[in-house]
Amino acid sequence: MVGSRQYPDEPSGPFPSPPTTVEDRDGRPIEIRAPAKFTADALDDVVEMYVEFDPADRAQGIPPTGKDRIRNWLETIAEDSVTVVAYHDGDAIGHAMLVPDSDDPDAIEAKSGIEWELAIFVLQAYQQAGIGTILLENLLGHATDLGIRRVWLTVERWNNPAIALYERVGFESTGTESFEQEMAILLDDD
Repeated sequence: MVGSRQYPDEPSGPFPSPPTTVEDRDGRPIEIRAPAKFTADALDDVVEMYVEFDPADRAQGIPPTGKDRIRNWLETIAEDSVTVVAYHDGDAIGHAMLVPDSDDPDAIEAKSGIEWELAIFVLQAYQQAGIGTILLENLLGHATDLGIRRVWLTVERWNNPAIALYERVGFESTGTESFEQEMAILLDDD
């Protein structure tokens, strides 16, 4: 069931869907994959990425620190989340996911009748090269393919690069609470 969040009147999209390979602004080939479920190898790749992630760039307590906590966090959300992973030279360098804002297994399975919360992370060495945009657009395209329509997020109000990224793809501000800004997007259902 859709909650009480506000969403834009006009849907955004269309967005590209993975698998995709593109060149980032630094000329590196970036492959975007959307694993249906985290295989052991894909999970290991993303765990290793988060082990390398600078803890200073954590947002709202995620990703957790420490290999075991990272693995536990990913395993906990992996079953129901929608995920895309960015790779360069075989290494995971970015991860974006939508986590259902519902505990109802039937609603989660149906995908379309609930809201989904977004989280996105790109390794520091790959930031400022357009990978966040590529990753986010592919996640939203994949979500659209699955029938997901309503996506929301919170971002720290002073994180101007992230806010600019979200606005570029169609997110709109829906509210501010203390240090967080809430944003939402309505995906095109065509």
